[in-house]
Amino acid sequence: MKGKNYYIPKVLSIAGSDPSGGAGIQADLKSFSANKTFGMSVITALTAQNTMGVQDIHLVPEGFIESQINSIFQDIIVDAVKIGMIANSSIASIISKNLRKRKVKNIVIDPVMVAKGGATLLEIDAIETIRKDLIQVADVLTPNLPEAALLTNCDIATTKSEMLTQGRRLLDLGPKAIYVKGGHLKSKKSPDLLITKNDEIWFEAPRVNTINTHGTGCTLSSAICANLAHGFEIETAISISKQYVTDAIKNADKLDVGQGHGPTHHFNNLW
Repeated sequence: MKGKNYYIPKVLSIAGSDPSGGAGIQADLKSFSANKTFGMSVITALTAQNTMGVQDIHLVPEGFIESQINSIFQDIIVDAVKIGMIANSSIASIISKNLRKRKVKNIVIDPVMVAKGGATLLEIDAIETIRKDLIQVADVLTPNLPEAALLTNCDIATTKSEMLTQGRRLLDLGPKAIYVKGGHLKSKKSPDLLITKNDEIWFEAPRVNTINTHGTGCTLSSAICANLAHGFEIETAISISKQYVTDAIKNADKLDVGQGHGPTHHFNNLW
């Protein structure tokens, strides 16, 4: 645009809304901003939730989801897309169709299935649509261990070896890379695993003793998306994002938000 000499990457989140601000679209936009990108959003679902859990969910009509996507792409160049809460099979198909026809690059899918408090955020029929269709457009898929188990029809991994096996199975479904988050493992460190066609790379960080981890998955996948939009290769984007989220968790207790699992500190490096 005229008069502009600085290009800011523009990153879109397609996900659900969290009115308490710790997860979903709200966390994505904070993560985009903290990682120096311009954040945009298409809302798939409205939730009533807070740090104590999810109380209610209202799905956005499918036609309106498509209208939101059209509005963005008709006007703005999109450098990367993060996909979070999909909710059902029809929404998954709409997202896949629209991203395929626009040949969107730098797509990160965080297969949000169950909230931290246990609430189900994905209908069963959507799992097969994600597995057979949506996953194939992903540059990076970022499941945690329960999500990886659901997508591979396996028990939840309890070892790094099982993480590797499930990650390989997910890679066979078509994405360019799988980033399996090992936070559910019972170990002193939190091991994550990046699997591509040519590499298997472990990213490990010490566990942080805090209950304030609401929205960590959303925050991490959004950070990866933002750093891909900056032009970093997948391994570098993940390394930067892993450190960003680790710092956000380390500083989470500086915030006083809610009575349950509070949010991470998205802007700890700025405040």
